[in-house]
Amino acid sequence: MSLKINITKSSLHPNLVRQFFFLAVLIFLGLTIVKEMYYLISAFFGAVTFFVILMRPYKYLVSILKWRPALATLALMLVSFVVMIIPLTYMASVMVTKLAPIINNPGIINETFSKINTYLKTSLDLDILNEQNINKITDQLIPFAQRTLGGTFSALGNILIMYLVLYFLLSNTREVERWLRMHVPFKTANSKSVIKEISGLVYSNALGIPIVAFIQGIVGVIGYWIFGVEEFILMGILTAISSVIPIIGTLAIYLPLAIFQFAFVGTWQGIGVTLWGFIVIGSVDNIARFLVQKKLADIHPLVTLLGVMIGVSLFGFIGVIFGPLLISVFFILVRIYIDEFGKIDANDPENIT
Repeated sequence: MSLKINITKSSLHPNLVRQFFFLAVLIFLGLTIVKEMYYLISAFFGAVTFFVILMRPYKYLVSILKWRPALATLALMLVSFVVMIIPLTYMASVMVTKLAPIINNPGIINETFSKINTYLKTSLDLDILNEQNINKITDQLIPFAQRTLGGTFSALGNILIMYLVLYFLLSNTREVERWLRMHVPFKTANSKSVIKEISGLVYSNALGIPIVAFIQGIVGVIGYWIFGVEEFILMGILTAISSVIPIIGTLAIYLPLAIFQFAFVGTWQGIGVTLWGFIVIGSVDNIARFLVQKKLADIHPLVTLLGVMIGVSLFGFIGVIFGPLLISVFFILVRIYIDEFGKIDANDPENIT
């Protein structure tokens, strides 16, 4: 009796081995590049955002008015710099100038909170800003403010890089669109859907958020100036920034400011800021947000809240815009992925039992 043993050799196909090796090299190089150029990520996002916004005006100038591509690109870059970058730079500089000394000296914050707590205990018998609560607030507030200001310095330093990337994107608009159509790894219908939805989100974040924030900031500055707020410009900027916070919104600024006015300035000034905040700023918020969201993409408040928190941590001040956009794009890609690969095709022979 003889025993015959069959040994089946299993091995990977050489092409598959080469593919794995090639992917490993790509991933390694990609991670290395991202790690070394991480500080420029806000410049890249900014360039892509401006590219989406300026692409239609660029096509109009080049195709309809017959401008030269280089001239149209430079003109639109100049307009964007005057309309968006200069105001943002001014706001950032005011924040850094006014807030940096306070953040570097937390004792000022503790002293102010202590005085407000004394006023609340005396007038309203409220002890919400005791030493324990103050320490909890400063422990959370100071690091967040430091990250915001630090990211703001980085964002301002990346403006030159952002415009350099934007120039090449705009001046090669057709090539960029052709490359996207050829290399987006989705079906044609999904590719068009991704491009359309991302464009809508970019418009909503890069235009809608600043428009609403600017209107509320201006209204806030006017009211704060009328009712004797010392740093009325800074408070107006903070009011504009807080407008992106869902549910609470500008209440996070004008309510503490009203309490401060009651405690340090006067009763009428406190009443004035309170009424201005609840009636005027609140009404402007509802009206402006309704009109803007009617024209642009409507983003879920939770996405905005999480996006602002993540965006500020990653990009600093400019993260107010990029954060919600990043999360929204992530959810779009998840939905497209499920549509592409997560559904069973009934006509596929492999799925027929």
